[in-house]
Amino acid sequence: MGSPYTGRFAPSPTGLLHAGSLVAALASWLDARAHAGRWLVRIEDVDTPRCVPGADQAILQQLAACGLLPDGPVLWQSQRGEYYAAALQTLVDQGWAYPCGCSRKEIESAQAVARHSAAVYPGTCRQGLRGKPARAWRLNVQAVQAALGLPAVTHWRDRRLGPQQQNVSQEVGDFVLRRADGLWAYQLAVVVDDAAQGITHVVRGQDLADNTARQIVLQRALGLPTPQYLHTPLVMAANGEKLSKQNGAQALNLQTPQAVLAALNAAAQVLGLSAAPAHLAPTQALALWTGQLRGKAPP
Repeated sequence: MGSPYTGRFAPSPTGLLHAGSLVAALASWLDARAHAGRWLVRIEDVDTPRCVPGADQAILQQLAACGLLPDGPVLWQSQRGEYYAAALQTLVDQGWAYPCGCSRKEIESAQAVARHSAAVYPGTCRQGLRGKPARAWRLNVQAVQAALGLPAVTHWRDRRLGPQQQNVSQEVGDFVLRRADGLWAYQLAVVVDDAAQGITHVVRGQDLADNTARQIVLQRALGLPTPQYLHTPLVMAANGEKLSKQNGAQALNLQTPQAVLAALNAAAQVLGLSAAPAHLAPTQALALWTGQLRGKAPP
């Protein structure tokens, strides 16, 4: 009988792991261990133009150097287009997804006329393309909610942040499932793959918390289970922005066991864990933190 807990770490290979991404990796691994569960790794490489050749294997090597080894085969999203296509077709067959012919400029103009926020798609193509060629595919959020009797405001409870809510229709609009360039959108790929891998608990950075309501609506539309969510604190750069590859975050220094322990200790500090003594090997530090978390891990 399998474990009731399955977690995952899902990096995008647009560069190597840095201090911020190690926080999410360590948090997800420790949470799985604290629950005596499984921990999987998924390479989220659907945005192929942004992916760096060889970064996926380098990330796996970085994780291994830190003692963060997955409990099953690694999954690459770039190999799973047929599953995303099947999910989109399911939504189309239900009348819940539609083609969008809007360019970015047209969307911005429509937003201005409708006085929508720049984050909200104004539904221009919901009633048809009006002679324009199809570019992207979008989820008709209101149609899904009406058909399934879902509330306009999506509520969920984050295991760290507490009660959360979002009106997806008003705050986001009909979001993209397949992009104008033919690539699969993050929202669809992550929902399909979390279900395929049997993910019960998602532990990821707080910058992704805003995606949760969209993913819950999409899970409902596809008849898929909703995992429990925990969004970890972010590591901030010197300029006050989230540390990321885009703002020059440096790849982790993992050349020696001492460097690995230093990187793990820095990540553990962000998570509110005490530093492991300098004489411990990285695997011993992981065992120490797992022991501290067992017995007090939230469900």
